[in-house]
Amino acid sequence: MYPDMKSEMDGVNDIFSSMGNFTAAFGMDQLNFGTLIGFYAVEGGNILGIGGAFFAAITGITALMKEERDRTAEFLMTHPVSRGRVITEKLVSTFTLIILLNVIVLVCSWISVVMINEEIEWKDVLLIHLAFLILQFEIAGICFGISAFISRSGIGIGIGIAAVMYFINIVANISDDAKVLKYITAFGYTEGADIIYDHGLKMEYVIPGMVFMLVGIVAGYVKYSRKDIRA
Repeated sequence: MYPDMKSEMDGVNDIFSSMGNFTAAFGMDQLNFGTLIGFYAVEGGNILGIGGAFFAAITGITALMKEERDRTAEFLMTHPVSRGRVITEKLVSTFTLIILLNVIVLVCSWISVVMINEEIEWKDVLLIHLAFLILQFEIAGICFGISAFISRSGIGIGIGIAAVMYFINIVANISDDAKVLKYITAFGYTEGADIIYDHGLKMEYVIPGMVFMLVGIVAGYVKYSRKDIRA
């Protein structure tokens, strides 16, 4: 898309600059859409952020409940393995799938940039991808913990959590009075403009996110270890 739109980017920037809160909501008021890194941060970031968040939510929310949902608990639990090992292997598989998704996307992005013969700041690109990887880990960890408390389909719950976090971040971008919401949404540290201008992640938002992730994982371990699993 970028090569076809490049010559028209000045006009696009003018349009965005006149759209007020809409551009602020998506961080486009601080980025130059006419540069490849600005275009990548907005377009690629939105796709990887929303799509990756939904993928992580679905993967995490189904991790521990699928034995009850699919009636395979009797088969799994009769094997000579502890519940702790089952939980750990499910958690590792969840994070492995997320890592594979991000590796595939990053490789495709690199191929695309090479194909269009454009220069881009790869350090910023890698930081953007790192931010979304951490976001996906956080959402997966939270949903992983919730997965231990449910036995039916919880995909709607997982997607709902990711969607609510996304819209909370939009509210925080629009209103200065709502900036505190950045501390509770995983999208708070994935703003492309902040990453590009700071050449780093805002750790004041990353650290609370990792705490939420760990709380979710610990809750999943505690609940699933004591859970009366229906075969």
